[in-house]
Amino acid sequence: QVQLVETGGGLVQAGGSLRLSCAASGRTFSSFAMGWFRQAPGKEREFVLAISWSGDSTYYADSVKGRFTISRDNAKNTVYLEMNSLKPEDTAVYYCAAASRPFSGPYSYEYDYWGQGTQVTVSS
Repeated sequence: QVQLVETGGGLVQAGGSLRLSCAASGRTFSSFAMGWFRQAPGKEREFVLAISWSGDSTYYADSVKGRFTISRDNAKNTVYLEMNSLKPEDTAVYYCAAASRPFSGPYSYEYDYWGQGTQVTVSS
């Protein structure tokens, strides 16, 4: 089992920045690829970014390229989501997820564990 806890959400004005963290516990963090997803009210959950278990490879949704960055610190069992130039359409609950494989992509079925989510609200 892996437990994932997201922190860092909040209210920010358009154009601002936020940094989300996802702390993992329970199993060896470096054996999991990690991803971030988000779900806006009334919409389906969508993929945002993923990072390989080593941190050498990343995969971004087109909607966040150039604005969001994913990184991980295996020594701290934590994955980060740096969000810049935020837009109102980025408003959503953000979830981190862990996949028991070296690399992961944009599909929910690839991920075995999920956090409880953290709310990000971007005001215009």
